[in-house]
Amino acid sequence: MRYLHTMVRVNSLQKSLAFYCDKLGLSEVNRIESEEGRFTLVYLAAPLDKESAINIEAPTLELTYNWDPEEYAGGRNFGHLAYEVDDIYALCQKLMDAGVVLSRPPRDGYMAFIRSPDNISIELLQKGQSLPKQEPWVSMENTGNW
Repeated sequence: MRYLHTMVRVNSLQKSLAFYCDKLGLSEVNRIESEEGRFTLVYLAAPLDKESAINIEAPTLELTYNWDPEEYAGGRNFGHLAYEVDDIYALCQKLMDAGVVLSRPPRDGYMAFIRSPDNISIELLQKGQSLPKQEPWVSMENTGNW
């Protein structure tokens, strides 16, 4: 398992970049614009993590800017922690066997979400390419929010 990123939602990309980059000293290492999804993702890295963030896309801070205005309440501006895993199916089975609820099962062989005991959302991403889709994962429904 490898730590990837922490995601936070921001109301103003301009103000957030001024804070994180100009004041805190982080650097932008990647940006994704989605017309269809109406959002912008900006990945930032600390100075000593910049080379790693560019080469292996971790560790980073992901700023998520949704183009349609939204007020975030109840900590919703904090998105999730993300970890890359070697075998998403094996880890999800291990977690389920230990009583952990899969908020979003790995139906696509690539991504799953769970929640910590403190209700922190944790994204699990398959290392490399998606695993072939398989049951019981394909048929599993989401549980709660992720």
